[in-house]
Amino acid sequence: MKIDQEVIAKIAHLARLNIAEEEREDLLTDLNKILSFMDKLGELNTEGVPPLIYMTDEVNVFREDEVKMELSVQQALQNAPKHDDKYFRVAKVITKNT
Repeated sequence: MKIDQEVIAKIAHLARLNIAEEEREDLLTDLNKILSFMDKLGELNTEGVPPLIYMTDEVNVFREDEVKMELSVQQALQNAPKHDDKYFRVAKVITKNT
C-alpha cells in the first residue's frame, strides 16, 4: 500500500487534526517508510514461531478487594466550595428543553 496526499488528508480529517502544508510532505515520507518496514516484516518466515502474547513472563499478582472507609464524608467535603451534609453541590449544567 502506498500513501498519498489524499490519504493523508482523509486521516487528518478523521483524526480531527490540522496538518500544515509544510508538514504533509514529511508526514507522507514517514508513513510510507513505516509501511515499507511493515512489508519487510511480512516477508519473514514465521512458521514454527509461537505468537508473542506478553512481553515478559511475569504474572500479575492481584490482591483481594476490600471495602475500607478510607475517607469520611466530612473529610471528602472539607475542601469543597459548596456542599450540604452528604453531597457536593455543583452548578446546574443540564437544561430541560420543552
